[in-house]
Amino acid sequence: MKKGEVAIGEPIAVEVKEGKNYFWCSCGKSSRQPFCDGSHKETEFTPVAWKAEKSETKYFCCCKQTHNQPFCDGSHNNL
Repeated sequence: MKKGEVAIGEPIAVEVKEGKNYFWCSCGKSSRQPFCDGSHKETEFTPVAWKAEKSETKYFCCCKQTHNQPFCDGSHNNL
């Protein structure tokens, strides 16, 4: 699977809300990191939908190299 371009070299902590849908940017072009703003138009990328099961802090990947989309797996340490 092709990986997006590096947006930020570290994850972003987000306080997610139970039951809310989030759309993670997979292309790396969004100006609303780590979430999609539609910048992937005319590319092969699409946002990754994720629904929070509970309210908590989640660490969303911003290097776009993770193998655990949409969450950080430490891949930014290998950049």
